[in-house]
Amino acid sequence: MTNNRIYFWTLMIKIVFLSLTTVGILGNFSVFYYYLVCYGDCKLKTVDLIHVHLMASNTLIILYKGVPHTMAAFGLKQFLNDFGCRLILYIERVGRSVSIGSTCLLSVFQAFTISQKESCCKDQKFKAAKHIACTLSLLWVLYILIHFILFVNPLIKSYSNNVTGKQDFGHCSTAGRDGINDSLFAALVVCPEIFFSLVMAWSSGSMIVILYSHKQRVQHIRSTHGSGRNTPESKATQNILVLVSTFLAFYMVSTILQGCVALLYNPNWWLVNITNLSSLCFPCFGPFVLINHYSMVSRFSLVWMRNINSLILK
Repeated sequence: MTNNRIYFWTLMIKIVFLSLTTVGILGNFSVFYYYLVCYGDCKLKTVDLIHVHLMASNTLIILYKGVPHTMAAFGLKQFLNDFGCRLILYIERVGRSVSIGSTCLLSVFQAFTISQKESCCKDQKFKAAKHIACTLSLLWVLYILIHFILFVNPLIKSYSNNVTGKQDFGHCSTAGRDGINDSLFAALVVCPEIFFSLVMAWSSGSMIVILYSHKQRVQHIRSTHGSGRNTPESKATQNILVLVSTFLAFYMVSTILQGCVALLYNPNWWLVNITNLSSLCFPCFGPFVLINHYSMVSRFSLVWMRNINSLILK
């Protein structure tokens, strides 16, 4: 009976890993295709540019964390050497850090946009938009350099006497952690992530306050003039609030679970797998938040029908 139960839950973990990875790849590439087809050679809007970078970082997480863990769940374990393992971890961590930074930037930019809209200072919005592309590029370069510490770790550990046993990730393993490595990781990665999360919470709160005051004014206009509609900025802000809230919820759960795994000497099999699954949730479900709120499905259909008609006419 016990063996049957273990087999059942192992099978469930395999199915969930495979489903999340497949859905995430399809969702992120669908968003990429949407921007590629619907915009073509046209210049992307600032918010859409942030979306593209966010989906790019999410794709890295799925490909370099979801796919290897799915392969390990199906029995293909320890198929990478130490360098290959560090390379996979490096790309996945760069994607995670850029995802956090991009989501924070999206939240702050939208809060700034609607606050300037309310104060009727549109020039500041356009000035801020000019710096977004540079900020996104800086995020990529900064985290590519910061996470390069993964390849410097072997040199640090050769001079350290406090190295623990191997870290087993299922698909590969690396030499254990040490005090110097943990301190550097906390200072360069964990602290900025906490700061970004706090900034996201602050900007989301600001947007909620602005939206509430805007709703009060709209209700007043409707009561006096019998008309009034939500502005595009309000709708876009609501969409971004859903995206940021989804990110913060999954990120908090993932961070807490990762902290538990890091503190425990021999973490439970369940805890390790649930931690890995939780870190894949936002990269997998994030694109569908965009697809749902931005009505991408209907636009996909229109573009697809237009392409079919053009092929028929040829």
